[in-house]
Amino acid sequence: MNYFSSDFKLGILGGGQLGKMLLFDTRKFDIQTYVLDPSNEAPCKIACNHFFQGDLMDFETVYNFGKQVDVLTFEIELVNLEALEKLENEGIKVYPSPKTLKLIQNKGIQKAFYIENNIPTAPFKRYATLKDLVVDLVDSNIQLPFVWKCTEFGYDGNGVKVIRQTSDLENLPNVECIAETMVPFKNELAVIVCRNPKGEIKTYPVVEMEFHPEANQVEYVICPARIDEKVAEKARAIALNVSKQFNHVGLLAVEMFQTEDDEILVNEVAPRPHNSGHYSIEASYTSQFENHLRAILDLPLGNTESKVAGIMVNLSGAEGFSGDVIYENIEKILGWNGVTPHIYGKKQTRPFRKMGHVTIVNEDINEARRIAEDVKNTIKVISDKLNN
Repeated sequence: MNYFSSDFKLGILGGGQLGKMLLFDTRKFDIQTYVLDPSNEAPCKIACNHFFQGDLMDFETVYNFGKQVDVLTFEIELVNLEALEKLENEGIKVYPSPKTLKLIQNKGIQKAFYIENNIPTAPFKRYATLKDLVVDLVDSNIQLPFVWKCTEFGYDGNGVKVIRQTSDLENLPNVECIAETMVPFKNELAVIVCRNPKGEIKTYPVVEMEFHPEANQVEYVICPARIDEKVAEKARAIALNVSKQFNHVGLLAVEMFQTEDDEILVNEVAPRPHNSGHYSIEASYTSQFENHLRAILDLPLGNTESKVAGIMVNLSGAEGFSGDVIYENIEKILGWNGVTPHIYGKKQTRPFRKMGHVTIVNEDINEARRIAEDVKNTIKVISDKLNN
């Protein structure tokens, strides 16, 4: 099929920052794009060919949107599965497949899938409601501390909480959830796997993630991870096996724990471009976004190796501010070598909302990490209104 400067139509469900960065590559290749998002101010709106506003969880909205395109992909997992299944059955190519998404969309099903397929992961128990979990805790069937996760609709640290005492469960929603054993670990790692329908498959280097202690969001992504090569090889091998078991097409970001004794446990996966791969825009031969596009169009995959060490710093809304966004001091970092800011296009900031990121590239990973700290301490994502 002729994808370039043609009548071919690529549909993207979700119009956030991941879609916006994917659209950089569709514009580079002159591929016609259709985007569906609930917000009329979605970041993708300025860069796609055709924008539609609508509910991603509504069957008719997603189905009618998908009938207009030749290939359909998504930048967020919270989409109507039944509509995707019907579209696929009617001949629309949907990547990743609804079969894959069904195994990933619910964290309880996802965790059970790891157990069934002998993929190493932390022990867990699944509950229909929070009340059922509390009963099990009172009966001493689960032990403190543990990690509570809602099985659906969690994102960017929402829907995840470390439970150290019974009172930590107060004010959590009474929804389906899992209680996961706390794993003593020394690193949180991630590997992005890229696969096309022909079965060509590649992995990006292992990255190391440093998290904000309160927001449970990634603050820094470091590539390559500062770990032993044997551990890195093990992480990439496990990620490849996870990809094989899910039989996915496109990108699959596999988040992992490196335990104190250097075992690798899979935490969770995302079947789309991912925060842990943003560094690749500047640091890799082929960015994760271009490779997602290549994969879903069944084109040859690009080189996933890095040209240079890269670190990504997330720009999140500062605590205490909500309203029209101001990127304070951003002009200062623009004069620094190897530093590239990406602004996502969200007009309104609020505490911990992802508003952009900055990539730092340098031949010396330690120097890149030092500059990343300077970037983090220089830029403030604020507004002219303080929260009361």
